Amino acid sequence: MNSIQKKILVLALSVLFIMAASWTSLIYYNQKMQNQYNDILERYLVMNEVTSTSQQIVTALNNYIIAPSPESMSIIDQKKQEIERMKEEVVDSKHVENELAMTNYINLIDSLVEMIDRSIFFHSEADTENSNQAFTEATHISNYISEMTLTLIDTEIKTYDRFYRGMIDQSEELKQLGILLLLLISVFLLLFTYWFSRRITKPVAKLTKAASEISKGRFDLEIEVESNDEISFLAKTLERMRVNINNLILEIQQKAQLEKELQQSKLLLKESQLKSLQSQINPHFLFNTLNTLSKKAYMEGSEETSDLLVNVAGLLRYNLKHLDKTMTLFDEVRVLQQYIDIQKARYTDRLTFHSEIDQTCLGIEIPGLTLQPIVENAVIYAVEPEEEGGVISFRIKDEGDRVTIEVEDDGPGMTDEKIKQILEERLDQGEGHSTGIGLSNVVKRLRLFNGRDDVIKIKSREGFGTKVVIHILKERGSNNHDENINRG
Repeated sequence: MNSIQKKILVLALSVLFIMAASWTSLIYYNQKMQNQYNDILERYLVMNEVTSTSQQIVTALNNYIIAPSPESMSIIDQKKQEIERMKEEVVDSKHVENELAMTNYINLIDSLVEMIDRSIFFHSEADTENSNQAFTEATHISNYISEMTLTLIDTEIKTYDRFYRGMIDQSEELKQLGILLLLLISVFLLLFTYWFSRRITKPVAKLTKAASEISKGRFDLEIEVESNDEISFLAKTLERMRVNINNLILEIQQKAQLEKELQQSKLLLKESQLKSLQSQINPHFLFNTLNTLSKKAYMEGSEETSDLLVNVAGLLRYNLKHLDKTMTLFDEVRVLQQYIDIQKARYTDRLTFHSEIDQTCLGIEIPGLTLQPIVENAVIYAVEPEEEGGVISFRIKDEGDRVTIEVEDDGPGMTDEKIKQILEERLDQGEGHSTGIGLSNVVKRLRLFNGRDDVIKIKSREGFGTKVVIHILKERGSNNHDENINRG
């Protein structure tokens, strides 16, 4: 079926077939019972006709004896033929219960015909005495036939009394069965019609609901209609229209998002540059002063102080010059090591720093000043407040299509709300940082750099430390870190 019109035609033909089958069954069983009634009545009528015909043939013989004529003889012959025909019908109605009685009954009929023939024969021979004697015998046989007919009918009624009553009960049961069957058929047809109509109305309802959702601007809901008729064609057409409109909307949204991210990137860069400028107080003067102090300390034999001043100068130079640039992990790790050396000079044994670095990953590009703010955040919150200090672990691992960076501390941890604020770029944690850049700023620049949101994860529980995990995709491209080493 591929059209609603054909489905309705099938429903009509199904109903017609069920009604015709039910009606035929009832007629068949009713006719079967009617035939049983007719057979019984036929036996009674035949025996009654035998009685009547035997009396008529005796009357016709009497008329013939009184006044012989061809007309009287013709009547006798006609009645003889009728009673012979009836005898054959009586023979057909014989069965086990009445076989003996019916045999006697048939013999009486044969005797009657024989006596009729003898009376006519003697009358034709002018033997009046024998003719009258045969007539008298025929009269007696006719009376016997009448009596035996009544006896047979009575015996038949008594013998088949239970059968007749069973037929009456069967007739009543058939009537009740017809009513019950009519009710069952009606219920079945109602259920079948409901189910059949649902096959048509349910897809229409789904299609209507889908059209209503589309009119409200919901283009993300797939239109699914299980049907194989015109409604399915309409549903598929509407689904193609929805997909096309949804693709256009998504394309517009993507363009708008790209424009928004571009604007954010520009604003973020200006903000970072502004904060960098705020931290600059004549940077050349600071560089020259730090270098002078470093050389003076070296000349005075304070090599540790000289190295510390060199690290500070290098860190300051990197922070001021590379904030708006893309750097390699090699450069970021190098300046991070300078920062750790400075902090170890400050905190001595209170700061424990472990690093595990896969050297093959150091050529991967990353936004400048990404690692130091994260490690510095761990120093500020996990080492500085604690009397015994703390432990910071730093790892760089190769994971196939991406490089994973982990910074883990054993500090007091963060609340879920604080983590949510950082990941939603709503928390400014730049205060107290040497770069003036907080975690939210790092998160924002990493997302813009990778073009996706799932580049950074923060795992923390209050009292159990914090772990920051960064994923950098390799497809962004990489440079040979050996060149950077030589360049450095």
